[in-house]
Amino acid sequence: MSPEAPLSALDLVALILILIGAVLCLTAAIGLLRFRDVPTRLHAATKPQVLGFILICLAIALALESWAVVAFLVPVVLVQLATAPLSAHIVGRQAYRNGTIDRQSLSMDELAESKRTPPAAGG
Repeated sequence: MSPEAPLSALDLVALILILIGAVLCLTAAIGLLRFRDVPTRLHAATKPQVLGFILICLAIALALESWAVVAFLVPVVLVQLATAPLSAHIVGRQAYRNGTIDRQSLSMDELAESKRTPPAAGG
């Protein structure tokens, strides 16, 4: 595209998607720095970041208009969708085990039962 050529509608949509995705990723980064406890930080690390990433990938696919790019980006997005909740779950579970989560602030504590030693365990 030459500098004199006007933006096409597809390029404008791609620019808007990149802007929205970048804002979502920025809010995720700010949330990681500003939130005080593990559950809210995990929420900030997964929800807006993944959506922002998907919007940026969609914008790249629209701007480049290539099936090869789409074929490359689809597995990347799927891996991101699979790993973000898993890593958040592992971090949250470890924070619970370490005692860094305020248990009084939890509305439901499903892991309290698993913390007790079974009678036959010898402990």
